[in-house]
Amino acid sequence: MQRKSQYNGIMDLNEIGQIIKEQRAVLGVNQRTVSELSGVAVNTLVAIERGEGNPQIATLQVILDTIGLQLDVKPKVMEYETR
Repeated sequence: MQRKSQYNGIMDLNEIGQIIKEQRAVLGVNQRTVSELSGVAVNTLVAIERGEGNPQIATLQVILDTIGLQLDVKPKVMEYETR
């Protein structure tokens, strides 16, 4: 699932939360199940899915791993103006 962000390829927490929510639906699991399997508090998971808070990368990684997703970091594509 490739998404285009309004921020030149940078995803914000709202988009990440939506992807997590969609993946849970695909897997047919609820927030409590993901919470139990990942060890992340259900309130934290709910907040992330709502695009709220400021989760640590380690927290996102464990949630994503639990539901079969991964966090990728890659070089940013720079667009330069020519004059």
